[in-house]
Amino acid sequence: MLPGEFPPSSTVYSYYRKWQKRGIWEELNHTLRDRLREKMGRLAQPSAIAADSQSVKTTEKRGMCTALMVAN
Repeated sequence: MLPGEFPPSSTVYSYYRKWQKRGIWEELNHTLRDRLREKMGRLAQPSAIAADSQSVKTTEKRGMCTALMVAN
């Protein structure tokens, strides 16, 4: 579903995968985040994070301690 002026989707996907493997997308994301934070008058790097049960996924398996606590 690419616009007509783009190359074939296989070519676009090939570039995407190469850039992903090289870490270019992650680097681009960090650069854009840093610039936006600076534009907002903040430090480029966040000083703290917040994580909740919706953003931090755990494994389906229970750890040994958890299993023992539930059994008792």
